[in-house]
Amino acid sequence: MTSGLSRAELTAQYLDEVKRRGISAGELTSTHPESVGLRSLYGGRFLSRPLFLGTEETEQLARDMLTMRAALVSLPDKLYGGDFAAFGRAVGLNEAQVSAVLRSRGTTVTMQSRGDLYLDETGFKLLEFNMGSALGGIDQSDMATALLDQPVLLEFARKHRLSFVDTMREQVNDMLVECGFAPGSRPKMATVDWPSSYETLEPYMQHFAGRLTEMGIDTVFGHIGQLEVRDGGVWLGDVRLDIIQRLFMLEDLADPESLALAEPILDAAARGEVKIFTPLDAEMFASKRALAMLSDEANRKYFDTETLASLDRILPWTRAVRSGPVTLEDGSQVELIDYVLSHRDELVIKPTQLHGGDGVLLGWRTDTSAELGENAFGRPSTVRGSSSAGSVRCSSTSRCPTAIPSPGW
Repeated sequence: MTSGLSRAELTAQYLDEVKRRGISAGELTSTHPESVGLRSLYGGRFLSRPLFLGTEETEQLARDMLTMRAALVSLPDKLYGGDFAAFGRAVGLNEAQVSAVLRSRGTTVTMQSRGDLYLDETGFKLLEFNMGSALGGIDQSDMATALLDQPVLLEFARKHRLSFVDTMREQVNDMLVECGFAPGSRPKMATVDWPSSYETLEPYMQHFAGRLTEMGIDTVFGHIGQLEVRDGGVWLGDVRLDIIQRLFMLEDLADPESLALAEPILDAAARGEVKIFTPLDAEMFASKRALAMLSDEANRKYFDTETLASLDRILPWTRAVRSGPVTLEDGSQVELIDYVLSHRDELVIKPTQLHGGDGVLLGWRTDTSAELGENAFGRPSTVRGSSSAGSVRCSSTSRCPTAIPSPGW
């Protein structure tokens, strides 16, 4: 039996119990791992409790997120007649990036994805939807495990039959299934980043490689410049690789010189000499402009009633920044650029491809006005209402483990 309590009820009861026992936030995070890798990425900024979700809300949110993913993956066929190159250009890719995507496509689109959500008065809303192997937060299950070392949470979770998804284990399963390896086969894998960011991420990558090795995939780590294509395979040092876990992103392949660094690896994968987890096509579907396509009223005719109801629940009003008329949430039509400039204190502009908050413009900030014209209108971007920006969410520097009802206790 699962708990019938809601998110608000579970949270209130847990906080009451913590207060009754007189436990501080510092004590609640004292069991988090002292790993150099985790500390290097998160800086010790761990939250003191998980997010609690009730059964009904969990099931509805899961259905909505799966519907969202399916709708995103269907866009090239629905809007562009199956022309992936045209879809790629429409979501903001340049020709070097389109070439990289077409050369690395898988037979199916990965299931590896993460929705970033925030709460408003109607429930969860989507901030952005990320797909592919370069996702942060996969290790949140390690943090949830550490939180359960605190008796107050362990007892509370058992009482209400709460559990969490082991995201590390799920990723290992995705790697094996999507790359065609059986459980227990222990393929050789390299977690591979781009040279410019490798120095910063190296301590975390070492930690992460160790965790993956513990879970059944023998993992080494490095950057793409250290890989060699020789003897019918791809090598990192003296290790012939079965899988490359790709941490570098499409934004790293924005020019022909950068693409040239990746081309030997993409060609080796095309010849079947190595598997890439995940192919680069995943990032097309994670583009903010892909979300704008789903939000656009002109495209509603392509989706059935059930899909539209799901999208309406979780996807806020989002549009690609461009000249021309758009329809607002109230049904009125406006010229988009004029609307953005005159309502900038209500809006957020986000670059199509960048990540980690880079390039985001918060319209109400006094230092944003000049950037609106200089930057946002000169590069692929999206605009949406500002309710999403003021909400608390888990970020790359502060992870929220999630506790959901489960019969597993």
